[in-house]
Amino acid sequence: MIRTVNCRKYKKELPGLEQPPYPGSKGQEIFENISKQAWEEWLDHQKMLINESQINLTDRESRKWLNKQMDLFLSGEDYARPKGYTPLKE
Repeated sequence: MIRTVNCRKYKKELPGLEQPPYPGSKGQEIFENISKQAWEEWLDHQKMLINESQINLTDRESRKWLNKQMDLFLSGEDYARPKGYTPLKE
């Protein structure tokens, strides 16, 4: 049986992750409140932010900024997009 969560981003019941995405309370919070769809979309967006903005993940401030963007993205709030970004139309 597929585990579902009330997804914070999409505000509806959707299939959840199979396990927390990383250890600790933040990973548990994501596991309990974020759908698999929203998490996979974040991973794609994160990759785009890192590559297009040339984010240095060894820099503590850059990691803090990226984590803030994750929180905004997964909460359905306004989040950073690379310069010139236009979303695909479905």
